[in-house]
Amino acid sequence: MAKGGYRGKIIRVDLTTGSITLEALPEDTVLKKHIGNFGLGLWYLMKMMPVGARGLDPENPMIFLNGPLVGTRAPSATNCTLTTFNADTGFTAGRSHTHGWFGPFLARAGYDGIIFTGSSPKWVYLWIDDDKIELRDAENLLGTDTHDTETRIKKELGINTRPGAKDGASVAAIGPAGENMVLGASIMNDKNHGFCHGSVGAVMGSKRLKAIAVRGTGEVPVFDEKKLKPIAKEWTKRAIEPGGGFGSVIKNAGSPTGYSFGGMDMILGLSAKNWTANSLPGFGIGMAEHHKITPRPCYRCSIGCSYDVEIQKGRFKGYTATLSGGGENMEGAASILGAGASDSGEILYLTDLDDRLGLETSTVGCAMSVAFEAFEKGLLTTEHTDGLELKWGDVEVIEKLVRRIANREGKFAQMLADGPKAAAERVGLPDAGVHIKGAGMNLHDWRRAWGVLLAVIVSGGTSWHGGAADCWCQEPDAGYPEMTDPLNPQGKGKEVAETSKLKFWHDCYGCCWFASWGVSGILQLTADAISAVTGWDDFTSKNAIDVGHRSLTLERIFNMRHGLTAEDDINISPRITEPAPADAGPAAGKSIKPYLEGWVRDYYEHLGWDRKTGKPLRSTLKKLDIEEFIPMVWG
Repeated sequence: MAKGGYRGKIIRVDLTTGSITLEALPEDTVLKKHIGNFGLGLWYLMKMMPVGARGLDPENPMIFLNGPLVGTRAPSATNCTLTTFNADTGFTAGRSHTHGWFGPFLARAGYDGIIFTGSSPKWVYLWIDDDKIELRDAENLLGTDTHDTETRIKKELGINTRPGAKDGASVAAIGPAGENMVLGASIMNDKNHGFCHGSVGAVMGSKRLKAIAVRGTGEVPVFDEKKLKPIAKEWTKRAIEPGGGFGSVIKNAGSPTGYSFGGMDMILGLSAKNWTANSLPGFGIGMAEHHKITPRPCYRCSIGCSYDVEIQKGRFKGYTATLSGGGENMEGAASILGAGASDSGEILYLTDLDDRLGLETSTVGCAMSVAFEAFEKGLLTTEHTDGLELKWGDVEVIEKLVRRIANREGKFAQMLADGPKAAAERVGLPDAGVHIKGAGMNLHDWRRAWGVLLAVIVSGGTSWHGGAADCWCQEPDAGYPEMTDPLNPQGKGKEVAETSKLKFWHDCYGCCWFASWGVSGILQLTADAISAVTGWDDFTSKNAIDVGHRSLTLERIFNMRHGLTAEDDINISPRITEPAPADAGPAAGKSIKPYLEGWVRDYYEHLGWDRKTGKPLRSTLKKLDIEEFIPMVWG
């Protein structure tokens, strides 16, 4: 067994019977192949998810796992990953990460993860208090939003209500959207964070599990703390120094919102009005200056992208939103619906509203925006919309509709509550839905950064497969020391393949991607950190990239076993392959359509998968030491 990092125990909760048991982690040979987080989660999901079962069926497990660096002095060592069957797509693995304090508290309590199976006969929440674990009644919490659920549970347990307090706890909870199994439902924790892809909140709601609360007072063991300390110091330095990677972009932006907006449409396409526009004049300008921002950094994070913001101007003056880094969440809540151009407080309020209701903004935003477009084109009237006049940017209407969707209230809300693909078909605009394999996508209008767009397209509907190297930062350890041309079609398949192997490695060891993306020497730094923490002296940077490649390949095997084909990567939503709009700067009028199939097949080839079918080759499975899956892939 590893001598540090891992706690050696998994909590198993059978919600159908209410039984709680502890089991040991798999042996070191398995851990070294898959490490933790999504890699190890996939290993469990491959064993547990029966073919033919669906995302909201009791047979679908929810696998929460840390990586071995969580809770150590490694930078941003907060990543807890939920692996489950993707309820949005119906045929892919769901991969969702959260940060804040949930993972560190779970590690401090002495556990590497929690696996839920079955479905409870009544609403419950799980309480983990070091070695005391119990299911508690949650019927009195039904209908409460994610923030209020967190506060009420902490008060019920008599613990500090402030997120991140050392004498407190972390609560991960669903809101009304999860209770009503709305597709796109999320699980929010520590108010500023959440698991937000794959309709994980709906999966949790299908199990009648309202929340998970965890308090841990122990320490995470480290085999060689003296060795880890300089590694962590150098890693942190490289992550935040100017030009060091994506973390430095955030760290040096001046404020958590500063890098997100304020002329961002000059860099990337703003997701505006269901991708029919790339800009909303005035959107986000001066956001950092107009409101009071209080940073809320995660455990051991020197980047600090999470923050509370008190709105000090406009109709929502006095309201405090609790947000996390990135602008994508704001685009899904506001710009995709034409909101926020004249009042940045609207952006903050609507984003926070989705978080409180437990909704991932891109899924609900894209479902709503295609309805707004249909209304504009006369395909819908107020008779269809339960009296709502869907005008772009009408915040009052947006708020009413998003609340109705979260509660599945009324026929029109029901039309939009099953994701953007279903919504587009139901409102009569099937080609106008913005989605990836039926799921909400990471929202900027990536038609101005073709590598990232391809990385999103080939995913299983759970955001990016790789960072590419044509937006925000370079990726030196994937072979791209300089940023590539975002609109040059040459080599995009290879670019995404190589950066995807690296990204999937980052999804396995337990640290936030923001502290690793684009950092020079990150493979060696992370491999050395794993060695210092676990005591595996033979773990190398070659082992690390193989873990990423193996995880990426296992996801492909799982997805193909459940119905994914190469056509799903090529025949995508027509709105995404449309030429970029006239306000899209250098991308205006350009389309990826002539290149997409070639890119996808190049991507397969560079990963050692069959160029035509996307099936991982026998030789690749042998090289990655997972030849036991050859019969599953090739019969």
